[in-house]
Amino acid sequence: MSDGRFSHLPVMRAECMKALAVRPDGVYLDGTAGGGGHSAAIAERLTTGRLIAIDRDPDAVQAAGERLSSYPQATVVQGEFASLEQILDRLGVGQVDGILFDLGVSSHQLDAPERGFSYRADAPLDMRMSQSGMTAAELLAALPEEELSRILWEYGEERFSRQIARRIVCAREEKPILTTGELAKLISGAVPARARREKNPCKRSFQAIRIAVNGELTQLSEGLDAAFRRLAAGGRLAVLTFHSLEDRMVKQRFAAWCRGCVCPPDCPVCICGQKPQAKPITKKPVTASPEELEENHRSHSAKLRAVERLADEQKGQENAE
Repeated sequence: MSDGRFSHLPVMRAECMKALAVRPDGVYLDGTAGGGGHSAAIAERLTTGRLIAIDRDPDAVQAAGERLSSYPQATVVQGEFASLEQILDRLGVGQVDGILFDLGVSSHQLDAPERGFSYRADAPLDMRMSQSGMTAAELLAALPEEELSRILWEYGEERFSRQIARRIVCAREEKPILTTGELAKLISGAVPARARREKNPCKRSFQAIRIAVNGELTQLSEGLDAAFRRLAAGGRLAVLTFHSLEDRMVKQRFAAWCRGCVCPPDCPVCICGQKPQAKPITKKPVTASPEELEENHRSHSAKLRAVERLADEQKGQENAE
């Protein structure tokens, strides 16, 4: 934003650029523009190429637009990365040479109390990345106890999910849960004292509710498939994840594209005929350097994975090998 409130240090900027191998004449898409840090790194490497930067958050779109205003090769669009194919079609763009996803919540979203993402400040319980649709307060008011418990367990890996869900349901019968402070107090009260001493008990539950409000895992699944479909031969897809649910999905999807064959392990020869569609760029997930870990706390849980789409003739060679 113009007042500088949208502060966002791009995580592993150099590593992401290496994974994308940006060509000056290539076409690239940043599916999570945020404050424009990664987008600017791509744009400054382009000459005759093009960059499309997408974000669902209108604050991010404004900030990225301002940051990229000096790069005529960059176009900033508000939208969800799961809809990237429709966005590219609307812009008249076919295949692209590289796509980057920087997942999770941005520093600005966490640091702006009014957005309702953080349990560290008392604010309206919102959590919407797009600033539209159902808020976290509305979600908590509507969910059955069993579904709320499932969300806390599956999306937050919260072992006290049942106790927290019961506490929330009991509390909302008395009055609506409208602020982050009210929710944080309920969560803390539902968790045993020993668990509160280990780690802030709100972190996992707030993550789970945020994922549910924004449909993040559905967005990621659809976005990965859409991104891979639009990659040109030799194009690269790089994804930064920040928790195990995201990383597991990215790892499994990348492995499937790189494996190809789906025959049973005990089958002596391949009979399915499916060839690898990609090759790994990162054999193992890349993590932040010690220097970045000191400078940017958001990088601590980050993992970077990347794959490159194979040309048709390469698919046969990879399969033969």
